Amino acid sequence: MDFNYDVIVIGAGHAGCEAAAASANLGSKICLITMDMNKIAQMSCNPAIGGIAKGQIVREIDALGGYTGLVTDATAIQFRILNRSKGPAMWSPRAQCDRGKFIWAWREILENIPNLHIWQDTVCELLVEDGEVRGVKTVWGVTFHAKCVIVTAGTFLNGLMHIGSNMLPGGRMAEPASYKLTESIAAHGIGYGRMKTGTPVRIDGRSVHYEDMEIQEGEADFHKFSFMNTGVRHLKQLPCWTCFTNEECHEILRGGLAESPLFNGQIQSIGPRYCPSIETKIVTFPDKPQHQLFLEPEGETTQELYLNGFSSSLPMNVQIEALKKIPAFRDMVIYRPGYAIEYDYFDPTQLKHTLETKKIKNLFLAGQVNGTTGYEEAAGQGIIAGINAHINCHGGEPFTLARDEAYIGVLIDDLVTKGVDEPYRMFTSRAEYRILLRMDDADMRLTERSWKLGLAKNDRYELLKSKREAVNNIIEFARTYSIKAALINPALESLGTTPLRQGCKLVDLINRPQITIENIAEHVNAFKNQLDKITDRKEEIIEAAEILIKYEGYIGRERIIADKLARLESIKIKGKFDYANLQSLSTEARQKLIKIDPETIAQASRIPGVSPSDINVLLVLSGR
Repeated sequence: MDFNYDVIVIGAGHAGCEAAAASANLGSKICLITMDMNKIAQMSCNPAIGGIAKGQIVREIDALGGYTGLVTDATAIQFRILNRSKGPAMWSPRAQCDRGKFIWAWREILENIPNLHIWQDTVCELLVEDGEVRGVKTVWGVTFHAKCVIVTAGTFLNGLMHIGSNMLPGGRMAEPASYKLTESIAAHGIGYGRMKTGTPVRIDGRSVHYEDMEIQEGEADFHKFSFMNTGVRHLKQLPCWTCFTNEECHEILRGGLAESPLFNGQIQSIGPRYCPSIETKIVTFPDKPQHQLFLEPEGETTQELYLNGFSSSLPMNVQIEALKKIPAFRDMVIYRPGYAIEYDYFDPTQLKHTLETKKIKNLFLAGQVNGTTGYEEAAGQGIIAGINAHINCHGGEPFTLARDEAYIGVLIDDLVTKGVDEPYRMFTSRAEYRILLRMDDADMRLTERSWKLGLAKNDRYELLKSKREAVNNIIEFARTYSIKAALINPALESLGTTPLRQGCKLVDLINRPQITIENIAEHVNAFKNQLDKITDRKEEIIEAAEILIKYEGYIGRERIIADKLARLESIKIKGKFDYANLQSLSTEARQKLIKIDPETIAQASRIPGVSPSDINVLLVLSGR
């Protein structure tokens, strides 16, 4: 066997899978090293993909030629669009998946990608010479040589699990932790810290009183994650259920706080603010009489259920006793209790926007090791790291995404520029250009860039071109087609909107809130004939056209703002200034600028602690 590779990827979670697949599909020779080949792309917590802003990231990964969207569509057991009551910038797809089938689908993909080899082992040492990575060593004594290494070790680096006072080393329940690798990387000057996350109890569905819960069905329209022309649903679609905690439940939880690792000092690290444990909820919101819980299936044909909203590291008996006070769980039987896990992460301000470390050439970090939380955030980092590792091996310009191009761009820029003081989770509110980063147009934004790179294949690019042409044809028709008042007014009245006093263009009608492309087409034969020419992905194309018509003003305004700020992105400052001796800068700004060493004025402006006056100083010194 040959143990020499272009790129070695450590860890086969969501980041590792996308990284390995991207590098291999671009033509690099890859070795993906994982502790357990049967846990590839394991969903350590909820077997669900997407959610607010996270769903947009998955669509971006798909638009780039990644696989998370395709695997999700193939293994989804419930699909929903969140935030439908809001505008399209906020719409976010989410799917519940069959955990086992998700793993197997990913494994089948990876094992059939040319140039990609999987090795089952644990990496314990990073090999570095003259500040450049050379390979890795494993616990089984194997030495791998490589031009680039991507670390995507998730929660496994010195992982420690907690259930009450019980502590057990591990990266996930029943899976060993990874030792020595953190220290091996840190020995080369890369700083690290500790974070914490947790997961809820798993319940046997046969013990649940569903009659005491509210059912939550999925949706069955045309929406899905991948832009590829695939079938919409493959597995049986299942419901979720909701219920609430109560005061009796809270009383038992409060009684157990003294034994909670989160509150008795046993856990010192910081957990995710936006996915708090149930014990954190009752302490943070002491006056709240109830908290909503979501009971979600883990498989198409299995009985294991995930209790979303009840993450906990309390003693097992406290968890069970508290849950049994909820009517639906009065006879509850569980597969395992919730638990917390502490793990090592690396300060992401030590990274370039390519996710290569600044201190060790050709070493990339992606996923939870960068202080993020979530499968989607990990996968988004993974595909960028995989692309750039390939580029470092074979030449080419670095591949990065700007904040106005993708949520992945926002994510990486936030990590590299601002760092993290708690597990980072993506939200739409983190993006300044939400209307430009919609779920419907990720392919329009990113596929052509990826195709030029060589990652997105021709079939994907051809689909993009046909969609773009069809969307443009609809918009052009609507802008140029004249409507006569007398002919359309009866239809307008039936649709609940004001009749016309004089003729107008069709686009003016579509801009009305009561009017959609589809309902007005029923009354305009020429327009209906135009739409009927679309034989492939008709609903998706109509939706894309309608959004561009109705939100044209908002999109244009945001584009202007983004373009103005892009000018600051063009002013390169890396290596130009000795910040330590720039006394015209504030002390905090000097310290932060030395630490981050930003590439551009725009990046410098986003560093916490760098004020507008500090930016003005840099602009003056740059001759602007």
